[in-house]
Amino acid sequence: MTKALVFGHKSPDTDTITAAIAYAHLKNEIGMEAEAVRLGEINGETAYALEQFNAEAPRLIEKVAGETDRVILVDHNERQQSVDDIDDVRVIEVIDHHRIANFETSDPVYFRAEPVGCTATILLKLYKEHGVEIPKNIAGLMLSAIISDSLLFKSPTCTEEDIKAAKELESIAGVNAEEYGLEMLKAGADLSGKTAEELIALDAKVFEMGGQYVKIAQVNAVDPQDILNRQEEIEKATETAIEEEKLALFIVAVTDILNSNSTIIVKGSHVSLAEKAFNVTFSNHTALLEGVVSRKKQIVPVLTETFNEEV
Repeated sequence: MTKALVFGHKSPDTDTITAAIAYAHLKNEIGMEAEAVRLGEINGETAYALEQFNAEAPRLIEKVAGETDRVILVDHNERQQSVDDIDDVRVIEVIDHHRIANFETSDPVYFRAEPVGCTATILLKLYKEHGVEIPKNIAGLMLSAIISDSLLFKSPTCTEEDIKAAKELESIAGVNAEEYGLEMLKAGADLSGKTAEELIALDAKVFEMGGQYVKIAQVNAVDPQDILNRQEEIEKATETAIEEEKLALFIVAVTDILNSNSTIIVKGSHVSLAEKAFNVTFSNHTALLEGVVSRKKQIVPVLTETFNEEV
């Protein structure tokens, strides 16, 4: 039987990369040959976490069917966010904390989805359920994922379970979560040298809404104005993506990680639906969303509801 490949979504973030590493380690410990792989480039925040905990980045792949017939999805389940040839292999497991959409299999599958802020919180439970001790470096990576997804416990997606898990992982990893987390987030917010195309691809996901495809990129920043000063080139990059990927809408959310707000840059044929969803009027294709920091909980649900009603 071929080994199972474990991977998260395209444009991988810290949760995606570390979840693949942590879950592949667990599967090997309990007798299944598994390898963590990735579907995109490592961002600065994730690179910082990997370096701090002496872990190698999973190898980059574009397709899976040529080397395995079994895959495990972590931190995603929507097919358009997954590997391009996902239909050519068997999905045997899914570990996720997002909405469930565009997902079906021909065979029974182990599907673990919980309404928590981070995949790592679920993985901690799985390690305990299987009686496997978490190595110090993997605990550090899992802690990094929770800090990333919760914006250091400030995001509305963060649950009491996530906080409890973070404290436990903090103890195993031997770090101070607040101090380490701030440095990690700052490392991720250093976007100097990135092209506009790279900026909008760092953490971007495509969602199906009302039969249309909407791409939402999130860029975390210590000083959002550094990103907003590049609005013209960002808009050109999104326009190219809209044409090439046949998108109805492209939203770039520039998130102020210190003040917990986001400014969105919106382009596409369905801009009016974004205005309705967020109850704003765009000025120069932008709007400030007070208190909005979570794509999963504060952007995708209201936008999906509006598209489903109006399209």
